[in-house]
Amino acid sequence: MSYSLLLILHLLLAIAFIGTVFVEVVMFSGIRHKVPKEAMRQVEIEFANRAVKIMPVVIILLYTIGILLAWQHRGTLADPLATRFGTLLSLKILLAISIFAHFITAMVLRKKKRLNGRISARIHISIFLHMVLIVILAKGMYYF
Repeated sequence: MSYSLLLILHLLLAIAFIGTVFVEVVMFSGIRHKVPKEAMRQVEIEFANRAVKIMPVVIILLYTIGILLAWQHRGTLADPLATRFGTLLSLKILLAISIFAHFITAMVLRKKKRLNGRISARIHISIFLHMVLIVILAKGMYYF
């Protein structure tokens, strides 16, 4: 598969992932106080249930393609501080690893029925901020 096609697929999967977290962090927080508590709780439960079914596939594909893309830059990553591109790519990879750790933590806590609203909100905000930084770094790799 060509690098360009992998890059487009990676971008589309990242949009799906970032969009899901954006809805949870930004959109839901903006309507939470306007919708009856029980109705909002039901929407959040159904959204989470749907996300749990779809996001593992999105994340597996996103990270697999990300690894394939990174493999193309293995020479640069051998000495990441030698170039600005390598440094930014390395930071992007570290943030992606951190997001994956957040995701696994959330899945484990959910399975153990220990994922409450407060913990979930903190994880989602952290993931969202990580993703914003990744987007900035991704653009910066080519423009900074």
